[in-house]
Amino acid sequence: MPAISTANTASEMVRSATSTALRVAARELELYDTGNVDGADEVLAPDLIDHNAAPDAASGIDGMRASIAAVCDGFTDTQHWILFHEELPGGWVVLHWGMTAIHTGDPFGFPASGNPVDINGQDIMRIVDGKITEIYHVEELLKLTQQISGGTQSA
Repeated sequence: MPAISTANTASEMVRSATSTALRVAARELELYDTGNVDGADEVLAPDLIDHNAAPDAASGIDGMRASIAAVCDGFTDTQHWILFHEELPGGWVVLHWGMTAIHTGDPFGFPASGNPVDINGQDIMRIVDGKITEIYHVEELLKLTQQISGGTQSA
């Protein structure tokens, strides 16, 4: 049966996870909340494969560090919530998460709006020896863009 969470924060899950894999997966999201770019080395393998890296972005761990820094530079009061989690064979972990924040910077090309944002995303991560070695991720980027630009939020 899937492990349906009661929407714990990433930080709460880091402290309460019953397995190393879940703790590492939640810790990766917590890095975005704290802006701890150096913490990437704690949870991401040096040869990380990011299957969904943005075009023109650095790949692997360098791309993830840049992503953490961009979120930290662009948003304040960032909070990730774990909505669903499941461990799968082979070290794979699935997370469905929500993120809330206030848009206060412009790392994505939009001037700081002061608008609140609320998006969801999914991560599928392979964790080997306490490090994320592969990651697939999907975020509601259109919804995020609409929220920070003041556009409509309808589907």
